[in-house]
Parts: sequence; C-alpha cells; structure tokens
Amino acid sequence: MNDQTPKQTPLTRRSFLKSASGGIAGATLLGALPVERFALGASPGDTIKIALIGCGGRGSGAADQAMVAGGDGVKIVAMADAFKERLEGAHRELVRKHKDKIDVKDEHRFVGLDAYKDAIAQADMVILATPPGFRPIHFEEAVKQGKNIFMEKPVAVDGPGVRRVLAAAAEAKKKNLKVGVGLQRHHQPNYMQTVQRLHDGAIGDIVAMRVYWDGGPVGPKKKRAALEREMGRKPTEMEYQVPNWYMFTWLCGDHIVEQHIHNIDVANWVLKGYPVKCAGVGGRAYQKGPDSGEIYDHFNVEYEYAGGVRVFSQCRQIPGFAWNPVTEHAIGTKGTCDVSGFSIKGANPWKFQPGPGEKNNDGWQLEHYPLQDAIRGDKEYNEAERGAFSSLAAIMGRMSAYSGKEVTWQQALNSTLVLAPDQFTWDATPKVLPGPDGNYPVAIPGPQTVAF
Repeated sequence: MNDQTPKQTPLTRRSFLKSASGGIAGATLLGALPVERFALGASPGDTIKIALIGCGGRGSGAADQAMVAGGDGVKIVAMADAFKERLEGAHRELVRKHKDKIDVKDEHRFVGLDAYKDAIAQADMVILATPPGFRPIHFEEAVKQGKNIFMEKPVAVDGPGVRRVLAAAAEAKKKNLKVGVGLQRHHQPNYMQTVQRLHDGAIGDIVAMRVYWDGGPVGPKKKRAALEREMGRKPTEMEYQVPNWYMFTWLCGDHIVEQHIHNIDVANWVLKGYPVKCAGVGGRAYQKGPDSGEIYDHFNVEYEYAGGVRVFSQCRQIPGFAWNPVTEHAIGTKGTCDVSGFSIKGANPWKFQPGPGEKNNDGWQLEHYPLQDAIRGDKEYNEAERGAFSSLAAIMGRMSAYSGKEVTWQQALNSTLVLAPDQFTWDATPKVLPGPDGNYPVAIPGPQTVAF
C-alpha cells in the first residue's frame, strides 16, 4: 500500500528550545472570535490557553508534559471530566507541579458527559484524553470550534469512528489547525534513528515482523459493589460502564486497540503502509465474572501487508507470566532488527547511541514540542490521519478475532457497526448489557457474531 504516514521532523527538547526565539509561548488569544474560525500562528509573546478534556492519569500526564514543553507561554484555563472528584484531583496535582500555569476558575471546571463543549470553548488548544470511545465526537467538536488539538491514541474504536476522525482531520487541515496524536514513539530519537536505518535498507528487504504487548490486566477500575456503596444507590448501566471503560469495547476498543496500537503503529511505520488484511484469534483465559466486562484478555493476529509481508501480532493481559515483552522486531534479507531495542544484526550491525541533545528519549514529553512549535510558527502539522489509520489497523485485528473471519482493510474502514450507544447520557442504554447472572456477553467467533 502507499505510504500514508505523515513525515516527522526530528526534534529534541534542546533543539526546539534553541530554535524557538524568545522561549516557548503560545497561540493568539482566540476566545472572543466566532466559533467557526481559522486558527492562526502565534507570536513569541502570546500565551496558549489549554483546555484539558479527560482528567484521568493519561490526561493529567499529557497536561503536565504540555506545561513543561510550553515553559512560561502556556496556561491551563479549563478542565472537563465526567466525574467531579477526578477533575478536582487532577487540578490539585497540576497546581502542585505548575502553580503559575494553572488558571482554572471554578466556573471553568465542567463536569458531565457533555462538559467537553464548554471547556473547549475557553481555550486555544485542547488535550483530548477521555476513554477512546468518546474521541471522535470530542475531536469533531474541537475542530468545529477551531482549536489546535493534542489527542491521545487510539482515536476511535470502530470503523464509523475512524471515518468521523478522518473527515474531521480533513476539515482541520482546511482550517489550518495543528493536530498531535499520542503515538509518541514517532518522536523518540532512538526509534526515529532505528526506523530510518530500516528505511535506508540496513537489513535489506523486510519479509516479516513480530510485535508484542504482553503483560497483566489493567481493569476493572471500580467494581459494581464498591460503586454502589459510593453512590448510595445502584448505578445506571452507563454510570457503571464509563468508570470501568477499559472493560468495554465501545469505550476502549479492547486492549489490542487501546494498548497494542503502539506496537502495530511501529509496524506500519517500518513498512511504510497499512495492513491489506488480517486473520486473528483471541479469547479469555483470566477475565471472568460480572466485573470483567466483555473484553478478551489475549489476541494473536497475523497481518498481511503489501507484497505479502507478514506481521505477527500478540497481546496479552494475563498475570503470572515471566515473559512479558513489549517489543517490535523486523526480519530482513540481510539481517534482523530489534526495533524496540534499537539495534541491528547482520550485514550492517548497529546500536543506537544518543547524540548531542538526544539523551532524552521520553516520547510522551517530546511529542509536545513540535506541536507547540507548529502553533507558534504557523507550520503545517496534522497527525490525525496516521492516528486514525493505526487505530484502524488495531481495530481490524479485533474484528477478526471476535468474528473468526478474515478481515480486509476496506471491510474494517467501511464497517457500519457502531459500538457506542445512541446517546451519551447517564440514563442511556449501552448496546452491551449484563445477563441475568450479571455476566456480560463475550464475542464468540462464528456466523452469529456481527463484525461489520
């Protein structure tokens, strides 16, 4: 397939600070302008006003990193989350770390499933870090309001969601908005140099790759009994599923999408394209009981890329294993590469050694510098398409494992199966509900399972 991956500009914290005259500041104040406006570049003296949408661990982390990247030129002015206690906890932690950069008035702390709209309206740039099932609607709204955006991966959990993100990404380009996506390996010098050597032919023609994310379980986040005690009543189904978002496919995409996307994205990057088709298996060996939701705890997927190149994908969330790799490997006609180990064996042996200004390989931090640089310098910057396509590559693996069918790229992209409920309200009815025994139905491969 054609390479649809946006080009990356190597940028370290040192090189960015050196090139940004006057230090990092922010975008032109846009709050008084109409909602449907075009984003403009910023002069060194301006301040980027940021809204944080989703105040959990990843949202708080991204906000912290944006504050570090922005120096004195950024401020958080609005926050939104489905839950007040999580918003207030994140606010306290951010104030502790960045007291002078957090200016969130009480009236700009928005709570609820629709709180994102009001928070977005207060800012020049937004950080979207809610559970992934909400990402398409939040991204659409941020683009509609003309904001620059950093959004966490994955950017969608199903084919219709991917198409919404792609449409909004195209609109963002028309409006000259800058968009970053949290696939941070693209901003790490160790990964960047390793992949570049592969692209330069260091191991010859790549014939296969192995990508893994094996580890222990992430959820459930909050068991139903504990939630009932906390609320003093039985929660609605949405009130239970949203805080336990990692256990439900409409919210997280299953862990092959929410977590393993990083490794699949590296394969896409190395191979300069996306899968043509895939066939996978998966199931549950550990998760059980009413609080285990509907997700699988292991997947094995074989992806086929252009030219017949195979990528063997494995992810697991089961405790008790001594071998828990989070790695990527490439096999070529002239050698092999431990991509995540940043080393090559064969005809052209090599091992990554950091150069001047490259000792920091913290991709979560480094990914914020080029985004803010693009806002400041009014440079073209939009990672949304790559984020959407890598999300789709992970989604098609889940679709195959759930259904037992081979899934093509076009089938995944054109799927009409919408996983989310029809409304995003606390009294809405999710499409997956517990049975009489309290357990949720789990996908069983076969003709009865709808994948498309």
